[in-house]
Amino acid sequence: MRNFDENTITQAVLERVAEARSPRIRQISEAVVRHLHNLVREIRPSQEEWGFAIDFLTRTGKMCDDKRQEFILLSDTLGVSMLVDAINHGGGEGVTESTVLGPFYVEGPPEPPHGADIAGGVDGEPLLVTGTVATPDGEPLAGAIVDVWHSDDHGFYDVQKGAGEGTAMRARFRSDAGGRFHFWTIKPAAYPIPDDGPVGDMLKAQGRHPWRPAHVHFMIEAPGYAKLVTHVFVAGDPYLDSDAVFGVKDQLIREFVRHPAGQAPDGRQMDRPYEHLHYDFGLNRL
Repeated sequence: MRNFDENTITQAVLERVAEARSPRIRQISEAVVRHLHNLVREIRPSQEEWGFAIDFLTRTGKMCDDKRQEFILLSDTLGVSMLVDAINHGGGEGVTESTVLGPFYVEGPPEPPHGADIAGGVDGEPLLVTGTVATPDGEPLAGAIVDVWHSDDHGFYDVQKGAGEGTAMRARFRSDAGGRFHFWTIKPAAYPIPDDGPVGDMLKAQGRHPWRPAHVHFMIEAPGYAKLVTHVFVAGDPYLDSDAVFGVKDQLIREFVRHPAGQAPDGRQMDRPYEHLHYDFGLNRL
C-alpha cells in the first residue's frame, strides 16, 4: 500500500487502525481519523498553516504545569468540556445541574470545621455560604464531602498568586446529620481566564473576550451517588450570557443577598455589611 493521494489516504489509515485490540480504541481511532481528515479536506490548510496548528498545540502543552492546565482551558473555551459534561450528566428532578471543573481545583484542600472563615486573610466583602446536600427525593445526606473554591474580589485564585501566598478561598467540609454545611469567605468577582498563552491568542483571533461571571465552585460526593461538579453564579453578573467557557445554567444562578451589620444566620456578630449565599444541592443516584 503506497502512492496515497487526497482521496485514498483516509481509507489506508482506517485499515491500519482496524487491528486495534480494544474495540473502544478502534472506534475512537477510526472516528478521529475520519473527522480529522475531513476537516483538513474542508479547510485545505497550507503547509505554513498546518505548521502553525502544530506549534499552537506544542505551546499549549508547554503552558501546562501543576498550577495551570492550558489544555483544560482549550477544551473549555471550545465548548468541548460542556459537551462532555452534557453527555455524561443528565440531571433530572431534584438533581443539581453540573458544569465544568475548570483549571483551578487543587487536590487535598484543608478541612476546617463548619463555620470557619476560609478566606485565608484575603481582603474582600464578607460572604456567608450555607447549603444542604440531599438525595433527589430531598432526604438529607450526612457525611457528604463538599469541596469549595473560588476567586478573590479581583478575580484571582490562590494558585495564581505565586509561591508563599498559601491556601485561600478553598476548603473541604463534610455535611452534618441534616446534610448541612456553612462557612465564611469573601465574595468572588468576575474574572478573565488566563489569556497570556495560546488559548488567549485563540480568543483574540476569534474576536472573543476571556471573561467568566463571578461564581463559587462546588464538588460534592457521597457513597452511592454520582459526584457533582458545579458552580453557583452571582445573579446579575454582566457575563452570565457570554461566559467564555459556556458553563452558565439558569438553575445555578442565585442572589447573593446583602445584609447590614448585625447577627448573621449562623450566630456570628458582624460589624460590617456582608452577603449571604444559600444553595440546596441534590445528588443523582448511581
